[in-house]
Amino acid sequence: MNLDKKLVRPIVTEKSMGLTNANMYVFQVAMGATKGAVEAELKRVFGVDVLEIKTMIMPGKKKRILKTYRFKTTPKWKKAIVKLKEGQKIDLFPKEGK
Repeated sequence: MNLDKKLVRPIVTEKSMGLTNANMYVFQVAMGATKGAVEAELKRVFGVDVLEIKTMIMPGKKKRILKTYRFKTTPKWKKAIVKLKEGQKIDLFPKEGK
């Protein structure tokens, strides 16, 4: 699977897997990616029609540097929640009950 620079990776968590029942999928996207660019990339890679895209910038987290009292901050990243047209799906995500 070769995702372009706009789509970084799918987010596979319990919450995002619950959204697949509502025909919504969650992706980490590039910080400079616009909603139109994400929609075009999903159409090109997966051949699906997008109804709605919600994007949000997730802040970085503070991580402690071991054996010191100092912290470093992980970089911020952008998340996109994509709603697809009825009857379409992305087979990238694992199935329940296997």
